[in-house]
Amino acid sequence: MKYLFLSLIIVYLFLFVIPHTLAQDASEPPRAPETLKEAKSLGERFIKGFPKAFSDAWQEGLVVWRKVGDWFKNLWCSYISSWFKNIWFKINSFLERRVEEKKPDIKQGFEEEKQEMREEIPKTGKSLWDKLKELIK
Repeated sequence: MKYLFLSLIIVYLFLFVIPHTLAQDASEPPRAPETLKEAKSLGERFIKGFPKAFSDAWQEGLVVWRKVGDWFKNLWCSYISSWFKNIWFKINSFLERRVEEKKPDIKQGFEEEKQEMREEIPKTGKSLWDKLKELIK
């Protein structure tokens, strides 16, 4: 996306802004310089006009992108947002139903795991203590 925007700015500069800036001072159409002095003068005019040309192109690009952003925002608010909200509501209600269905099974599994841990932890603790005693001896 950034390359597209950059290429549009460059094309705009070379097609419209730069030739207009170079031809602004002259009443005749631009022509190729014949001497080194004319080339230097043309280069100086180009360098002086470039920041203004770039600034103008940037401002016009901002206007275009603001219009595109406003258009997308209106499209989003009018159509796409409600469509996504509807899909999200359907997914959320489906998942809530599935969670409510599985809740008793999950609670039962959790209680079983707690009971197993209560039985196994004392055994594990004793065996670890015994192993530590053996290592110290």
